[in-house]
Amino acid sequence: MSRIGKQPIAVPNGVTTSAQDGVFKVKGPKGELTVPYNTELTIKQDGDQLLVERPSDAQRHRALHGLTRTLVANAVKGVSDGYTINLELKGVGFRAKLAGKALELTIGYSHPVVIEPPAGVSFAVPEPTKIDVSGIDKQLVGQVAANVRKVRKPDAYHGKGVRFAGEKISLKAGKAGATGGKGKK
Repeated sequence: MSRIGKQPIAVPNGVTTSAQDGVFKVKGPKGELTVPYNTELTIKQDGDQLLVERPSDAQRHRALHGLTRTLVANAVKGVSDGYTINLELKGVGFRAKLAGKALELTIGYSHPVVIEPPAGVSFAVPEPTKIDVSGIDKQLVGQVAANVRKVRKPDAYHGKGVRFAGEKISLKAGKAGATGGKGKK
């Protein structure tokens, strides 16, 4: 039995769910999400818990079991609590600001980089060097945060760029023989 798939999903108060015809719908205080799932699996509500069940122990059903349970759990958590990913800017003069709903980054290019958020995602800039990406869809929030990071990935020598909060960047050593001399004679 799948260890992840057999775990029940707690449904908080104020969240309503329905599963039929291969579409799981969940509605909560932060919004509404739909998750497609394979119709060979069943999603049952037992009081304030959801259970995902599979018809057999075939490899395909075992793989879908854990996947479906995780996607449903992410949707339930998203509409009740939401998801936030924090990013940091490292570098001299690197800063971020909001221009309406869009994120404007000044990160060492000759022009500011403007990133428009897709529907369901919002940006916040608590400090000029910190960015918060928030929303109810875990996959979409993660993808938008990765796209922001991709604009200027941390470089390997100084660590300058956009990184996830707490991300460790292993720096490469510079030139080994750089002593300031004129070279070998």
